[in-house]
Amino acid sequence: MTHDPLALPDAPKANWVDLYAPAPLRPWLRLGRFDRPIGIWLLFLPGAMGLVFGAADPLSPEVAYKLVLFALGSALMRGAGCAYNDFVDRDFDAQVERTRLRPIPSGQISPKQALLFVALSALISLVILLQLGPTAIWLGVASLGLVAAYPFMKRITWWPQAWLGLTFNWGFLMGVATMKGTLSLAAVLFYAGLIFWTLGYDTIYAYQDIEDDAMIGVKSSARALGAKGKSGVSLFYAAAVALTGIGAIVGGLSWPLYAGLAAVCLHLFWQVNTLRIDDNARLLKLFKANRDTGLLWVTAILIGHWSA
Repeated sequence: MTHDPLALPDAPKANWVDLYAPAPLRPWLRLGRFDRPIGIWLLFLPGAMGLVFGAADPLSPEVAYKLVLFALGSALMRGAGCAYNDFVDRDFDAQVERTRLRPIPSGQISPKQALLFVALSALISLVILLQLGPTAIWLGVASLGLVAAYPFMKRITWWPQAWLGLTFNWGFLMGVATMKGTLSLAAVLFYAGLIFWTLGYDTIYAYQDIEDDAMIGVKSSARALGAKGKSGVSLFYAAAVALTGIGAIVGGLSWPLYAGLAAVCLHLFWQVNTLRIDDNARLLKLFKANRDTGLLWVTAILIGHWSA
């Protein structure tokens, strides 16, 4: 099999899109980032946490069904969000080595075609959203404001990663609302903790582009922290564990939760301990490792239901 010259440099090697997708479909799949599933995981896992957090019986068939809906919705909305982000950032992306081959700046897909992709993905997602209950539906509609504003945050604030945290973890609130029909202080505290989690892992990701971002004038938490990246990520992760732990306790979860949180702590400590802000391969590995962090958090909530 010959190498595709338009394969993106930051996509996993030998991913399914490059290997198996028909050539005409590859630009569209790359536009939605289906060649790199880590983003789908990071969008889906907060929703999974919310469903389990809000469920009376987290192992019920209803929860399993809603997990499937959230997984499909996460894949579609992540694709729509990436396409919209690329539409807004197409001029910036053309100047950055890691992103210049993306479908829009490379000319494989026109800006108008990208917006049609966004609209279709959002329409299918709406069909899924309508099955989640009134409160979750309104939260889903409200999330569109967060999604629409995100690409502009790097022009406005040094902390666009915090806005991504608000956006990517909104699914936690939707998951709780789907199961309970309402939100609580416990859910808001847990959500706040997840925002800090995203702020940490996306700061790690942002260090890959720090030189290009400085050259073209794009702001990021990595540029704001500079050489203090390890200390900053440590603080973000500590806040994440503290707030999610408090939220879980306020929510009435039982003591086995602490065993799960201990595993989360150890995993995040490993990330910080091995972080090298000038090693792009290491940065990408640590960023992707947060799929496992999210799975550990889901497990912590599950075992916290024991004897709760």
